[in-house]
Amino acid sequence: MAMIIKTDGQVISVQPKNGKDFSLQELKAIVGGYIEIIRMNDKFMVVNEEGKLEQLPYNALATGFYWANVGRYDYIVGDVLVCGIDEIN
Repeated sequence: MAMIIKTDGQVISVQPKNGKDFSLQELKAIVGGYIEIIRMNDKFMVVNEEGKLEQLPYNALATGFYWANVGRYDYIVGDVLVCGIDEIN
Protein backbone atom coordinates (compact mmCIF):
# COMPACT_ATOMS: atom_id res chain seq x y z
CA MET A 1 0.00 0.00 0.00
CA ALA A 2 1.19 3.50 -0.83
CA MET A 3 1.54 6.35 1.64
CA ILE A 4 1.81 10.11 1.48
CA ILE A 5 4.35 11.56 3.90
CA LYS A 6 3.37 15.16 4.57
CA THR A 7 5.76 17.86 5.77
CA ASP A 8 3.90 18.12 9.10
CA GLY A 9 4.65 14.44 9.86
CA GLN A 10 1.26 13.02 8.89
CA VAL A 11 1.34 9.69 7.07
CA ILE A 12 -1.74 8.96 4.98
CA SER A 13 -2.41 5.61 3.31
CA VAL A 14 -3.62 6.02 -0.27
CA GLN A 15 -4.56 3.93 -3.26
CA PRO A 16 -4.58 4.83 -6.94
CA LYS A 17 -7.96 5.88 -8.30
CA ASN A 18 -8.02 2.90 -10.64
CA GLY A 19 -6.99 0.53 -7.83
CA LYS A 20 -3.80 -0.53 -9.63
CA ASP A 21 -1.32 2.23 -10.45
CA PHE A 22 -1.01 6.00 -10.04
CA SER A 23 -1.41 8.17 -13.13
CA LEU A 24 0.93 11.09 -13.82
CA GLN A 25 -1.88 13.50 -12.92
CA GLU A 26 -2.35 11.82 -9.53
CA LEU A 27 1.38 11.94 -8.81
CA LYS A 28 1.61 15.63 -9.74
CA ALA A 29 -1.38 16.45 -7.53
CA ILE A 30 0.17 14.65 -4.53
CA VAL A 31 3.57 16.40 -4.74
CA GLY A 32 2.25 19.71 -6.04
CA GLY A 33 4.12 19.96 -9.34
CA TYR A 34 6.53 18.17 -11.62
CA ILE A 35 7.62 14.79 -10.29
CA GLU A 36 10.97 13.20 -9.66
CA ILE A 37 11.13 9.49 -8.84
CA ILE A 38 13.73 8.13 -6.44
CA ARG A 39 14.23 4.37 -6.43
CA MET A 40 14.73 2.87 -2.99
CA ASN A 41 15.19 -0.92 -3.10
CA ASP A 42 11.65 -2.26 -3.68
CA LYS A 43 9.91 1.13 -3.36
CA PHE A 44 9.71 4.45 -5.17
CA MET A 45 9.64 7.85 -3.52
CA VAL A 46 7.93 10.47 -5.67
CA VAL A 47 8.94 14.05 -4.84
CA ASN A 48 8.42 17.51 -6.32
CA GLU A 49 11.24 17.97 -8.85
CA GLU A 50 11.42 21.71 -8.17
CA GLY A 51 10.70 21.52 -4.44
CA LYS A 52 14.01 23.02 -3.32
CA LEU A 53 13.81 25.78 -5.92
CA GLU A 54 10.29 26.56 -4.72
CA GLN A 55 11.55 26.49 -1.11
CA LEU A 56 9.00 23.88 -0.01
CA PRO A 57 9.12 22.97 3.69
CA TYR A 58 11.65 20.40 4.89
CA ASN A 59 10.15 16.92 5.30
CA ALA A 60 11.93 15.33 8.28
CA LEU A 61 10.12 11.99 8.16
CA ALA A 62 10.64 11.53 4.41
CA THR A 63 14.29 12.56 4.77
CA GLY A 64 14.80 9.92 7.47
CA PHE A 65 13.16 7.31 5.24
CA TYR A 66 15.42 8.39 2.37
CA TRP A 67 18.56 8.23 4.53
CA ALA A 68 17.62 4.73 5.76
CA ASN A 69 17.12 3.42 2.22
CA VAL A 70 19.53 5.41 0.03
CA GLY A 71 22.05 7.10 2.32
CA ARG A 72 22.72 10.55 3.71
CA TYR A 73 23.33 12.19 0.36
CA ASP A 74 20.45 14.63 0.25
CA TYR A 75 17.33 15.84 2.04
CA ILE A 76 13.64 15.85 1.08
CA VAL A 77 11.22 18.79 0.92
CA GLY A 78 7.49 18.92 0.33
CA ASP A 79 4.88 16.18 0.52
CA VAL A 80 5.97 12.87 -1.01
CA LEU A 81 4.46 9.59 -2.09
CA VAL A 82 6.10 6.29 -1.21
CA CYS A 83 4.76 3.36 -3.19
CA GLY A 84 5.62 0.00 -4.67
CA ILE A 85 7.43 -0.11 -7.99
CA ASP A 86 4.36 -1.69 -9.58
CA GLU A 87 2.10 1.18 -8.47
CA ILE A 88 3.41 3.76 -10.95
CA ASN A 89 1.91 3.81 -14.42
